[in-house]
Amino acid sequence: MRALYEIAEDIKKDWTKVSPYALPYLEAMEDLETINDRYLFDSAKSVVLYFLSNASGWKGEVAKKIKAELKEMVGK
Repeated sequence: MRALYEIAEDIKKDWTKVSPYALPYLEAMEDLETINDRYLFDSAKSVVLYFLSNASGWKGEVAKKIKAELKEMVGK
């Protein structure tokens, strides 16, 4: 499984105009390694879930692949 910060880098490369609603969660993911980490008062799992719920505007093959990878990480 890839580190969350690596996934965040790939998202930023592909999604050039990140939704302002998804951006805080994407930035938090840049500081996380595993789904078991914590970001301030939130679990990495909740950060990823909030990102996914706010990333509906991110489309394309890369988006589909990475969203599936994130969903697998959180067991969704």
